[in-house]
Amino acid sequence: MQYFTHTLWPVIFQTSSVYLFLILGLTFIGRGRLGQLTSVDLVMVLLLGTCVETSMIGFNNRLDAGLTSAATLLLLNLGFSRAVTRINWLRGFVSPEPLVLVADGKIQWETAVHAGLTSREIHEALREREIEDFKLVKFAVMEADGTISVIRHQPEGVIARK
Repeated sequence: MQYFTHTLWPVIFQTSSVYLFLILGLTFIGRGRLGQLTSVDLVMVLLLGTCVETSMIGFNNRLDAGLTSAATLLLLNLGFSRAVTRINWLRGFVSPEPLVLVADGKIQWETAVHAGLTSREIHEALREREIEDFKLVKFAVMEADGTISVIRHQPEGVIARK
């Protein structure tokens, strides 16, 4: 019991602290950036893992400390995932509502700026869907995961299928 109290309990505390810090930090980075990882973002995530490893296990490189840290992360992630599905304000914090970026062919600049997107990035999202003009867009929406969904205007005389 003394071994657990002096050796493994600090690993659980430190791992939990790092987990919560990273959840908050990655949430504040913004959904647009996480949904569209670049090579620079990937390098940052890999380096974050390396940087926090030592702080989670407190320079204890024994197998039991590593397994305790991994088990703590798995349990925290399971609990956090369940809490997000059950607690509305937490779900809103971690997974915000979709944002309308284009409505009836017009960029919603206030929303785009809030999402951290430039007109160039919105144009790119439209080009990926083979849309060359904003006037063809009924809605372009940034989803909670950072992807952009686009709904075209229906050509006149065409009835939308249900």
